[in-house]
Amino acid sequence: MSSTLIVGIDISSELNAASFIDEAGNRLVKKSLFFPNDLDGAQQLVDFTISLAQQFNISSIKFGMEATSHYAWHLHTFLASSPELAPFNPLFYVINPSIIKSFKGAYIHLPKTDSVDATVIAECVRFGQVKPTPLPDLRYAALQRLTRMRYHIVRSLVREKNRALSLISFKFSTYPSECPFSNIFGKASLAIIENFTPDDIASMPLDDLIDFIVKNGNNRLSDPTQIAKTLKAAANRAYRLHPDLAEANDLALSMTLENIRFLESQLKKLDGEISRQLKAFNQTLTTIPGIGDVLAAGIIAEIGDIKTFNNEAALAKYAGLIWNKYQSGNFNAQDTSLVKCGDQYLRYYLVEAANCVRVHTVRFKEYYNKKYREVPKHQHKRALVLTARRLIPLIFAMLSKGQIYQERGVVSI
Repeated sequence: MSSTLIVGIDISSELNAASFIDEAGNRLVKKSLFFPNDLDGAQQLVDFTISLAQQFNISSIKFGMEATSHYAWHLHTFLASSPELAPFNPLFYVINPSIIKSFKGAYIHLPKTDSVDATVIAECVRFGQVKPTPLPDLRYAALQRLTRMRYHIVRSLVREKNRALSLISFKFSTYPSECPFSNIFGKASLAIIENFTPDDIASMPLDDLIDFIVKNGNNRLSDPTQIAKTLKAAANRAYRLHPDLAEANDLALSMTLENIRFLESQLKKLDGEISRQLKAFNQTLTTIPGIGDVLAAGIIAEIGDIKTFNNEAALAKYAGLIWNKYQSGNFNAQDTSLVKCGDQYLRYYLVEAANCVRVHTVRFKEYYNKKYREVPKHQHKRALVLTARRLIPLIFAMLSKGQIYQERGVVSI
């Protein structure tokens, strides 16, 4: 009899299923154990697993589970900290669902049940193609909650701004393309949109419009007179919205702009807390021109302990900044896509960092421009992602050695 017990756990929000096999694939219990996804249920799993281990003279235990959102977090940490399991040197495998799905495809006509899924997870662990997952490092967990929250707020803000642009276009059709302000969502620009229709602007005395622009621009606009003239010209060319629709559109626009202001205030609050928590980390990423507290925190929170990665290639794979390879005979495809895996949050912060660094450093600006010129389509997106991949060796070296950035591609202590 094998001395290793493998426990595959199919996790859901309320009820989990556990399957128990040995290293030879023999099921040690005919039926899966179903237990609640709470503290009592976790203890039930521990008690059952230990009794099974004692019955079959087990010396080590492996637990496998899917990385299903946050549902695996509590069970993983509970089992890893259980003093009762400690004598069995437990190992934990929190596996990407895409790996489980691909592995299950090797079996023909398996039904979709929690019990079957738990067994498939256990078999995936048994075949040894996955690595143990370390216990979540609480030093990074709090920071990660904040940076991931920021990611979602930014996405919501982008959606709201896109919705606002469509509503603005409905109200003032020429405004999005002829806006004379540097930021269409700036204070002066929104004051114009919220207070006037194209008819109002077209009929308004020029001096009155100039005074309104100066007042709402906090006297920071370089040429209010030219801005006013541009607005009048755009208003004269704009379509007129039917009065029956204008009121509804104005209400929808007002609510959308309120959402934008609220989300921006949330971002400001979040950025302050992220900067505060980042001070607890001994890091040098902010010495790279263009990388501030928020980008550094997003990268550090997702990477965690850099020692868990053997090299920069492993870090790139973790971020999903690797490309599929298509080769057959003498044919090698040149136009390939990113792999559909990896940490989406880390990838996001790396790409955002690359976009900032390319503006502030010579080496990354030259690399970005070179990649931009290589293709006729999707130049910016492709060049930016490649620049993010180019940034990874630098980040890996700085986090590994505590070095600071120097231009000309050199880092020093």
